[in-house]
Amino acid sequence: MLVTGASGQLGRIVLEQLLEAKALNIIATTRSPEKLADFAARGVEVRVADFDDPQSLLTAFSGADRLLLISTDALDEPGKRLRQHEAAVGAAQEAGVSHVVYTSLMNADDSPVTFAPDHAGTEKAIAASSMSYTILRESLYMELLIGELNLALKIGGLYNARGDGKTAYVTRYDIARAAVADLTSSFDGRRTLDVTGPTALSSADIAQIAGTLMGTPIAYNPIPLEAVIQGMVDAGLPKPVAEVFASFDTAIAQGKLGPASTTVEDLSGVKPTSITDFLTVHKGALVNAD
Repeated sequence: MLVTGASGQLGRIVLEQLLEAKALNIIATTRSPEKLADFAARGVEVRVADFDDPQSLLTAFSGADRLLLISTDALDEPGKRLRQHEAAVGAAQEAGVSHVVYTSLMNADDSPVTFAPDHAGTEKAIAASSMSYTILRESLYMELLIGELNLALKIGGLYNARGDGKTAYVTRYDIARAAVADLTSSFDGRRTLDVTGPTALSSADIAQIAGTLMGTPIAYNPIPLEAVIQGMVDAGLPKPVAEVFASFDTAIAQGKLGPASTTVEDLSGVKPTSITDFLTVHKGALVNAD
């Protein structure tokens, strides 16, 4: 089985879990093989793959049967990531891959998130292939809450344009569990699954949970989307980047990153981590906020 983007945060977690599961013949692809030297020393076959070079993908994917396609981070140029993904799907089919697992986005086909069309287009490319597949449509990473809540603690409140919209935040570890469970199974059909944490919560819910945990009240203050964008621009982000981040507020307000699903437990047999448990484990990261 093969994992693309294996030197990234999610990719490394997947590799670790595959090794824990005693999976055999693990292949990891990356642009920077030196970043996976530790896994190579543990028996993982590391191959170079450049998503802007289709021939390198074909070579890297040779001999793989089941493949996890982790979406790339190429957001600097409109359409670039979709081109990369389409090249990967084409190379996988040509290389003889039988099953693809893809990390997508919840409601990819009608989400206001600015890069959702990349995911929707990739899903279409996979569906148009002859390979079996599992599309894992992810909610937002729970890990992103650390930065948001650190800022909220600094300024005394949580400010965004999400309103009463609820998000079923999920940890990278739980996404990895779902992906690994599929990769190591014999599933050879076609399915699209939402991958979330156990509960969909609003910003007010999260502020209350974090405030109780930290012993410091955190108020939730809804603000206009334009103010969210301007705040990020004032903090030094280019406006196009700020608009990408702000589009998640719109998606959440519209309910596009909820409700919660049971996919993680259904596939892996392990209940996904709750926000309360996650923040309790990472309380030190909040306590140590500057």
